[in-house]
Amino acid sequence: MQRTAVNPWTWSAEMGFNQGELVTGQTRTLYCSGQTAMSGDGKPQHDGDMAAQLALSLDNVAAVLAEAGMTLTNLVRLTVYTTDVDELFPHYGVLAGRLAGAGAAPATTMLGVTRLAIPGQLVELEATAVA
Repeated sequence: MQRTAVNPWTWSAEMGFNQGELVTGQTRTLYCSGQTAMSGDGKPQHDGDMAAQLALSLDNVAAVLAEAGMTLTNLVRLTVYTTDVDELFPHYGVLAGRLAGAGAAPATTMLGVTRLAIPGQLVELEATAVA
């Protein structure tokens, strides 16, 4: 698989994401369901704690990737849903730091939503990975 960052502008790369990811020659694509701060037995965690929910949501994305034989490095697309964009921004480094550490800068979209499926959840991550 060959990945090529597509950035007609440099500002997004400086913020840790690419405007686009051109993928050629891939053999496998994984589309992940939205991951939130849920325990392994399906119980919501970290009520009201954006940073902790963001970290666990990313842990859960990583777990789905691992089950498919992939890592965060394989991410090419990430959508971040949050019930409070202003509250998410101060904690965005939790996500950006982990992705940077994995050498990943997936095309990313952040959306503010009224609520998520599970009451008390503040953030949900939806991902696409290729290998």
